[in-house]
Amino acid sequence: MPEVVALVDYGAGNLHSVHNALRAAGATVTVTADPYVVRAADRIVLPGVGSFKSCAEGLHAIPHMIEAMTERVHVGGAPFMGICVGMQLLATCGLEHGETPGLGWVPGEVRLIAPSDPAIKVPHMGWNDVAMLPHAQGHAVIEEGEAYFLHSYHFAATEPHMIASMTDHGEGLVAAVARDNIIGVQFHPEKSQGYGLATLRRFLEWYP
Repeated sequence: MPEVVALVDYGAGNLHSVHNALRAAGATVTVTADPYVVRAADRIVLPGVGSFKSCAEGLHAIPHMIEAMTERVHVGGAPFMGICVGMQLLATCGLEHGETPGLGWVPGEVRLIAPSDPAIKVPHMGWNDVAMLPHAQGHAVIEEGEAYFLHSYHFAATEPHMIASMTDHGEGLVAAVARDNIIGVQFHPEKSQGYGLATLRRFLEWYP
């Protein structure tokens, strides 16, 4: 039987494009808002665009979904990928429209990008480098390359060993976080052409 990737449906705007990209990468995908399906999935992907607050509220609005994700990932060991705001939701909290609790899987907070150079535009939008940190070189999923970004808030992770890669937009911004069987990417693999599809394929082949 092929592995099943549960793509969590909680109203995230990039759900369908992530679904199409996962299928193009070879995944068998179930789009679901059912926590029982998530508990049985081989892998979990959490997409997300928009504000941290609205995405967190959408996820909390599905009864038992966070509990199902937590159980399947932390107890069952299923590989997990968060994309864009889906990655930011791994944080302790987000500071967009007030302070909103996150999942707390990767310590840190999500803050507004505030470059010191006024010529640097926010949001950070377009293609930019993904640079691996030395301790993360050779990671099974994240590699150096060029990816598509679109965000006004960034993940200020407080555990350096959980930061896998960085990008630069007037200051260093976290491009990916990683711990155990959890990956989060700030960039959009579904919009990052060959680099993005290769990232998704590596995730599908990852057995941490």
